Amino acid sequence: MANGSVTDGIFLFADGELSQISGLKRGLDFVEVMCGCTSHRYGDAVGRLRVFASGDLQIDCECTPGCQEVKLSPAAFEKHSGRESARKWKSNVWVIVEGEKVSLTKTPLLKYYNQTLKATNGSQKGPNGRPCHRDEFIRCNKCKKERRFRLRNKEECRVYHDTLVDQNWSCSDLPTDK
Repeated sequence: MANGSVTDGIFLFADGELSQISGLKRGLDFVEVMCGCTSHRYGDAVGRLRVFASGDLQIDCECTPGCQEVKLSPAAFEKHSGRESARKWKSNVWVIVEGEKVSLTKTPLLKYYNQTLKATNGSQKGPNGRPCHRDEFIRCNKCKKERRFRLRNKEECRVYHDTLVDQNWSCSDLPTDK
């Protein structure tokens, strides 16, 4: 235990929680296990999954002896393994429990995983990987209806922010598409 912290690898999980998982190693602030992802075309790709106390997940790929892929996210590991139906890494990435392949969703390994960590600065990423905004709503002071503001480009963002500042904004002030 470092400085009396309970975030050491020893205390991330109870002793019995991970006892049946193969390839278990405990570090100061992480737990490491053998994991893999099965592709129908290429077979199994194996790696080492690290679960950090901060909720971060990293996989060092060991699919071939010369593979240089390290510190992959589980989604990137799933894609690297050649999985055809990517984007379901919680179900497709597995660990070995009592000699059986078990998906991450059925293990306690995702106990500390936190999706909101990836968007802590408020930026959102679209499906193409580029930053995008989500739509916002402002309530009209006269009719009390909420009006949607699309935030796809700088002009739309500017209109939204100007409207947000205006205390007496009403629907009649809403710019119309021409």
